[in-house]
Amino acid sequence: MQILVRKLLPRISFKQVTGYRTYCTKKVVDIGQPTPASHPQLLREGEITPGITTEEYISRRKKLLDLLPEKSVAIIAAAPVKMMTDVVPYTFRQDADYLYITGCQQPGSVAVLGHECGLCMFMPEADPYDVIWQGEIAGVDAALRTFKADKAYSIRKLPEILPEIIRRSSKLFHNEQTAMPTYMHLEPFQKAAKNGIVENLSSLTHELRWKKSPAELKLMRESASVACQALLQTMFHSKTYPFEGVLSAKFEYECRMRGAQRMAFNPVVGGGPNASVIHYSRNDQQIKDGELVLMDVGCELQGYVSDLTRTWPPCGSFSSAQEELYYLILQTNKECLKLCKPGATIQQIHNYSVEMLRKGLKEIGILKNEGSSSYHQLNPTSIGHYLGMDVHDCSKISYNRPLEPGVVITIEPGIYIPSFFNGPERYQGIGIRIEDEVLITETGYEVLTGSMPKEVKHIESLLNNFCHGIGMESPNKIRAASS
Repeated sequence: MQILVRKLLPRISFKQVTGYRTYCTKKVVDIGQPTPASHPQLLREGEITPGITTEEYISRRKKLLDLLPEKSVAIIAAAPVKMMTDVVPYTFRQDADYLYITGCQQPGSVAVLGHECGLCMFMPEADPYDVIWQGEIAGVDAALRTFKADKAYSIRKLPEILPEIIRRSSKLFHNEQTAMPTYMHLEPFQKAAKNGIVENLSSLTHELRWKKSPAELKLMRESASVACQALLQTMFHSKTYPFEGVLSAKFEYECRMRGAQRMAFNPVVGGGPNASVIHYSRNDQQIKDGELVLMDVGCELQGYVSDLTRTWPPCGSFSSAQEELYYLILQTNKECLKLCKPGATIQQIHNYSVEMLRKGLKEIGILKNEGSSSYHQLNPTSIGHYLGMDVHDCSKISYNRPLEPGVVITIEPGIYIPSFFNGPERYQGIGIRIEDEVLITETGYEVLTGSMPKEVKHIESLLNNFCHGIGMESPNKIRAASS
């Protein structure tokens, strides 16, 4: 092979070699977030963010304009950077409304949308010192070329340009979650607020985000699939490594290895009595032999989140009391799924779940009667919530709103019996939740997390027949590190 190369090299001119090299090192502009040119493995041509095209972003803006009253303006600020210490920031996550309208994934900018100005973006300027430490950012050019703004200016010009836009407006809408002094301290904005013509933009953006487009649903299916695969691997891991912290780390590792950017929320990994704490977050305890572990987890993939919960015994088998209670939760989960269809509401499904659980808990002997006030101590939660770019998505949409095709919700019945509960001792300290993601379709529903097992026989079979040989450090080393 070396001889062949030597024979071929003299036939290639220096100009040809440098020409090839110039072609291979074509400069790609860095705008501080992935583009089709810089990250062809993530984005296709014509996409602003992975899976979402320029046309879809423009369509979203037009739909928002249709909802805005005549002569009104929407002001949408990017999420702020939150600092851990003076120079160390927390991991940045863009505000969902700002991302939904602009596609811009960085802080420091303000978008203004109106019938007269179209989409006007005020962008930060790249400080050479900051670029050295933090990298490039999207500026005015990126706003026009990448995000397809109609107009774009430096953020420094906002106090000069925005006041006149506000003065010509009959009503203002802004994102209260990310409101910033940069525009709120402007005299015209303060005057508008005093006159009562400033409203929360979320009531409009949540209306748009409530029903997902085909492109959004593709990303949500992928996010759900990643979470299911990761949780299955974590379930396998739990028999050998029954530690809450290890299982939390395992889930995050498996999600990130499959492309997720972050966790959708801090994983809930509650072993034994900790499972009865609904939003348990310490994740620092060893799960004892014979105890259940409840894992409520999800990941974020390209701006869309997943959310599911499974409960299982890492030791490999449910006790009779655990199985009895688990069966009630599982049947409630299945029956509530059947109710998911266009026209139904989350509130109606919730009411049905309460009836089922009250009746079942009375039959088991945990409640003295179906009307017992103790029920709310055992389950103070709703049967589900909307899901999308945020975990509790579109919070401005009522749970009494009839569901429509394209809406994604969760179905998550659960029972949380604290150790101090005044009831049968065999059930004390047991917490069980089974949560699935559900897409409402034209004819009914699609369970996006259906690949994650939840039947008792399936869970026990997986734990007892498929968990051998999963490596890492030895359990003894982990125990020593935890003590």
